[in-house]
Amino acid sequence: MKKIKYLLFVATLVAQASFAQKKPNVIVILADDLGYSDLGCYGSEIPTPNLDKLAQNGVRLTNFYNTARCCPTRAALLTGVYSHQAGIGHMMEDKGADHPAYRGHLNEKSVTIAEVMKSAGYFTAMTGKWHVGQGAGTVPWKRGFDKSLNAPAGGFYYGDGKNAKVFLNGEELANDSERLPKNWYSTDLWTDFGLRFIDEALTEKKPFMLYLAHNAPHFPLQAPEEDTAKFRGKYLNGWEKLRQERYAQQISLGLIDPSWKLPPANPKIPKWDSLSEAEKKRYDDMMAIYAAVISRLDRSIGDLVEGLKKRGVFDDTVILFVSDNGGNAEPGMEGRYEGDQPGNAQSTVFLGQGWAEAACSPFWSYKHHTHEGGISSPGIISWPNGIPASRNGKFEKQPAHIIDIMATLVDLGGAKYPTTFEGQTIQPLEGTSLKPAFAGKSINRKNPIFWEHEGNRAIRDGKWKLVAEKTEKWQLYDVEKDRTELNDLFDEQPEIAKKLVAKYEEWYKRVGAEEFDKTFKWFYDYDKAKQEARTGN
Repeated sequence: MKKIKYLLFVATLVAQASFAQKKPNVIVILADDLGYSDLGCYGSEIPTPNLDKLAQNGVRLTNFYNTARCCPTRAALLTGVYSHQAGIGHMMEDKGADHPAYRGHLNEKSVTIAEVMKSAGYFTAMTGKWHVGQGAGTVPWKRGFDKSLNAPAGGFYYGDGKNAKVFLNGEELANDSERLPKNWYSTDLWTDFGLRFIDEALTEKKPFMLYLAHNAPHFPLQAPEEDTAKFRGKYLNGWEKLRQERYAQQISLGLIDPSWKLPPANPKIPKWDSLSEAEKKRYDDMMAIYAAVISRLDRSIGDLVEGLKKRGVFDDTVILFVSDNGGNAEPGMEGRYEGDQPGNAQSTVFLGQGWAEAACSPFWSYKHHTHEGGISSPGIISWPNGIPASRNGKFEKQPAHIIDIMATLVDLGGAKYPTTFEGQTIQPLEGTSLKPAFAGKSINRKNPIFWEHEGNRAIRDGKWKLVAEKTEKWQLYDVEKDRTELNDLFDEQPEIAKKLVAKYEEWYKRVGAEEFDKTFKWFYDYDKAKQEARTGN
């Protein structure tokens, strides 16, 4: 019996060694404006069976962070440095050469995941929303991607939408081009071409790296009527109940600690029962369209997985799924509900603040902001041949950030991150490889994680998080005990607070961040609500 066990042990080592020598394929999937609780495996009632299955047979990250906004998150994902260092400290406005952190496009002091992985022998491709510059050489086909089908900035779902514009390997295509499917829907289009590019990689006998950047579920929310109809009427109980139901489901799943109390609702959101029947019907329809968009996103990922299985490469493919920011409350409570047939290609629908509150459960605050609701994302990792079976369905609680994706891909692909590239000195990586966490090991993060967006700021160092809105004073939270940020310890832990403030200020200067001169009036001052939650007064 001992001999048999030994032989099995040796065989396992040989198999692992053999696999370790083979470079896995990698797919990075980025959702847009997807809240922390918007997937079934993160507490949602929206059916997302394909993503749920990836989570059940892989690892779920419970502390995965983005940068709070779309362009900065894309910049950090693509480069492995903070968005300010990559030239996109805010959005796409170019403040000029005197403001290098705010050029509005990827700079030449950074390299992309495509440029790095290509040097390691990978076939590199991207489909979807680019949104990190569409000029000055900052386009996918000039930043390392062998093949690409991209939209400069999203803003549409249907081929006949008013903002629809796509480029195939640098060539702008007419929306009715014969090279595109008829009557296409962007969520499906990105997957369709992703699989086409994978076929080219397989023909060339190369491992592939696909960056699949969805514009779902970003506004304008648009979905086929047959999909929306499945959800219409399901949200007539309102946002308060939905938020409570998702919170309860997250506790039931074991996703969150039951001791984390649900924060008080935004005081500027009206109680559902105070709305008229017409208002309830309108808000129900807005949420139904949102649910339909997410459902279609999940279906497209199912198509991607099925395509990988048919090609015999699913087991050797690492899939990382994340979102670029928290749920979107723009432009405030009313959201938008415009068009003769809201949800079609010519309409404009925004989710609105009430439903965004539920999308970010159990946290508070939303996209733009550096409290947990704005920066927390679902994070799913699938790799059948690389993640031990004992880890399937497990939660990984170590903090991770979008800057870690570059370091993770470098580690997975045996790539070398350069110090110089095309004559330019390249900034050192800021992220940490997450690969050890696949097997339940420590990732050994050496530095804190930082945020700054529109004057909203934060630092997380171990269990401590220092955070403030642009108009607020610093607050300090023990996010292992209080991730919903209700018990401010700034005055109780002055030494810890002082050290974190110093670290943040050092980072702020190092990355070239600058004072932001605008405050978003549609947002709210949460101090009163938080104070009530802490004191009961």
